[in-house]
Amino acid sequence: MFFTYVLQSLKDGKFYIGHAENVTKRLAQHNAGRVSSTKRRVPFRLLHKQEFFTKNEARWQEKKWKTAWGHKQLAKIISPS
Repeated sequence: MFFTYVLQSLKDGKFYIGHAENVTKRLAQHNAGRVSSTKRRVPFRLLHKQEFFTKNEARWQEKKWKTAWGHKQLAKIISPS
């Protein structure tokens, strides 16, 4: 299984969207500062994850969530009103 996930930096409150096969391991990598794009914003907490059968599906969802339309959809998922 593969996942698309959303993290929130506890330092600056900003979000990070990614995909991985093992979200727990990937979150640990982010929080250990071993991911160059997020190392200055640690620590992170996992806000949301979505499971997929293939890596391509997870990657597609990541790209979709990174669009303006995807940000709106993701905001509804993360903080439903």
